[in-house]
Amino acid sequence: MEKDNKKVCDEIVRRSGVNPRKCMKCGKCSGTCPAYDEMEYHPHQFVYMVETGDIEPLLKSKSIYRCLTCFACVDRCPRGVEPAKLIEAVRLEAVRAQGNNHLKPDQIPELLDEDMPQQAIVSALRKYTK
Repeated sequence: MEKDNKKVCDEIVRRSGVNPRKCMKCGKCSGTCPAYDEMEYHPHQFVYMVETGDIEPLLKSKSIYRCLTCFACVDRCPRGVEPAKLIEAVRLEAVRAQGNNHLKPDQIPELLDEDMPQQAIVSALRKYTK
């Protein structure tokens, strides 16, 4: 990546509007995450890694695409840190840095089943497009 880690982290914090230094590392956000078992890095780890500038592993992780953006972590945080917003900002940075999307819109129909709500389709398009 051309930008150094500090600049990338600063941009992620600016874009998300979240202050990761408010995190007291209690783990309540991760404890309530419905995608916990699917993620390599959990919400509290995202916050810590952005705070410390350890951004490279996050940008390469599939965890940024596993987040459901359900905001359960946001509701559970006693300090109002909003990890989901950080995850969204990291995802956006990864998509922009790669210059392409993780999932193309024409791939979505083959992933659907008849029980999937339409909201999931809209969410997928929002998550995986610039």
